[in-house]
Amino acid sequence: MVQNIFHTLFDLLNYKVLSLPIYKILLAFLVFFLFLFARKFFTLIVLTFLKKTVSKTKTEIDDKFLNAIRNPLRFLFVIAGIYFLFYFLEIRGAVLSHLLKGFLIFDLFWAMYNIVTEFEDYVYHLLGKFGKASKELASFLIKLTKAFIITIGVVAILQDWGINVTGFVASLGLGGLAFALAAKDTAANIFGGIAILTDNIFKIGEWVKIGNAEGIVEDIGMRTTKIRAFDKRLIVVPNSVIANSNVENFSRRDRRRIMMRLGLTYDTTLEVMEKILSDIREMLLAHPDIHNEPIMIYFDEYQDSSLSIFCYFFTKTAVWDDYLKIRENVNFKIKEIVEKNGASFAFPSNSLYIETPLKIEHV
Repeated sequence: MVQNIFHTLFDLLNYKVLSLPIYKILLAFLVFFLFLFARKFFTLIVLTFLKKTVSKTKTEIDDKFLNAIRNPLRFLFVIAGIYFLFYFLEIRGAVLSHLLKGFLIFDLFWAMYNIVTEFEDYVYHLLGKFGKASKELASFLIKLTKAFIITIGVVAILQDWGINVTGFVASLGLGGLAFALAAKDTAANIFGGIAILTDNIFKIGEWVKIGNAEGIVEDIGMRTTKIRAFDKRLIVVPNSVIANSNVENFSRRDRRRIMMRLGLTYDTTLEVMEKILSDIREMLLAHPDIHNEPIMIYFDEYQDSSLSIFCYFFTKTAVWDDYLKIRENVNFKIKEIVEKNGASFAFPSNSLYIETPLKIEHV
């Protein structure tokens, strides 16, 4: 009876399905599941050991690299299992070869994609010198790199399958040209945004003037830059316009200019005028918030209603509020100097002379 069971089992295992004995089919799937088990063992033992090892190092680079290649390494066991599955099923030919190569190419570019994803923080940190706007640039570069990896991976798989990618791309030439023409303004704005960030033309929070737009930079995007005007209007400027315009960055200067005229009355004597000029120069040279060079204080003009003194000098700060405080302080000191020397400020005036007509007596 036992012999009959063995004969029956033997006949069953040798029964052919699609010209292949059942035992070979079972063996093929058994080997496939063995590779899946090996993948589980590799994950629990090898990868766990490697993770503990790299976690003890001072750098995070090896941790991120291991995280990036972890799943692609595990997928190699699946590829090997598929290979032996088809091998024991006696399936051969170019289709299997292309399928396995396709899986390997996919696995390689999957690992590259993961590496870019894991090291995104390093890209943001590297571009951190451009300020808050660097997030836009870093995000754009990361997306561009990922798209490039995906594109090259797809092209490599198609080329392996014998598909003429060059011809396919050429067939899309007209469509690509139409798309390029439609998107040329967007592309110009994107590259203009990159130029702004890489050239460090301005940063968020700085005071700039671009054409008729003047105010504080509020946001730098990949397509547009937002400027908050001093009357609180929001001005949106395309980056392509900025890239081709003269940009005045007032926040980058280290000083601000004070240029004004003082008018003294015409009854001011020469001695008093010289003393006032000398006192103003000395006051500015001793002022802690005024640059020593250049300081130009000269009596240079006879105006209609005054003796004009030309004043030209610079503060040591470019901050608008501090500049106004310094200018106010200087004005107080100048007024004090003028009054101390007994002089007066002139104001626009007209003199009216009335001539009394002669009286003619009749004889």
